[in-house]
Amino acid sequence: MARSKESVRRAREGGAAEVVGTVDALPPLEGAVVCTPISTHHDVIEAVLAKQDVPVFVEKALTADPLQADRLADRHEGRLFVMDKWRYHPAVKELAAIAGSAELGPVDALHCRRVTLGHRYSDVDTVWVHAPHDLAIALEVLGELPPVRYASEERMGGQRVSLIARLGERPGVTLEVSCVAPAHRREVRLVCEDGIAYLDGGWSEEVRVVRNIAGSPKPEVRQVLGELPLLAELRAFIEHLAGGPPPRSSAREAAQIVRRLAELVQLATRHEVVA
Repeated sequence: MARSKESVRRAREGGAAEVVGTVDALPPLEGAVVCTPISTHHDVIEAVLAKQDVPVFVEKALTADPLQADRLADRHEGRLFVMDKWRYHPAVKELAAIAGSAELGPVDALHCRRVTLGHRYSDVDTVWVHAPHDLAIALEVLGELPPVRYASEERMGGQRVSLIARLGERPGVTLEVSCVAPAHRREVRLVCEDGIAYLDGGWSEEVRVVRNIAGSPKPEVRQVLGELPLLAELRAFIEHLAGGPPPRSSAREAAQIVRRLAELVQLATRHEVVA
């Protein structure tokens, strides 16, 4: 389904078998991928599933409203999944393996930094554009989302443009997202009792491990070659339609991410620390 002239053109250039302008005009489907503005996700998902009982894969975040997210999870768990592509990133999976094996000792913290200059979405701010990725990474690496402890924001022109936050204690998660940074940075750092492991750059195909920070440490470089995360998650959905296992992020997990983000946003406006 495509509505704008530009979307229709891209769909046809991409080889779409059929292009329609409304949910009612959709032909019978085996599954649906929802790639619309976050503010429309709830209504589009409900409209699709009211017409056809098929699995749905929706871009992150599930919604920007925790009540809507919970309602979608309650009604459609088992057939609604979210495209958290970083859970398919080979380096993130390697960090999860390091954390799970305790190779570097117990995990102390996971640090995520996702900053850039500007973003292309008009219906939500940088928190809803960027932070869902890092909470999905935390869920993949740690197996859980710790409770919110602290959040602080920056505003420009009345809009939230940066957020620094902390979830949990040990292991804790710190994250920084911004759309007013002078340089584009993607960083994920796992700090453990006996060393650190980190991903430096979203397109990097290696994880670096440092076991001793004294002097001038030389990282151990681990190659983590694999499929492009976006292709990997789409492949997982297609395989699910053919009877395979479900994609990584369920509607329930996605709703939990939305709730954490809503808590961070609310706390950031007050600059409070939760004891």
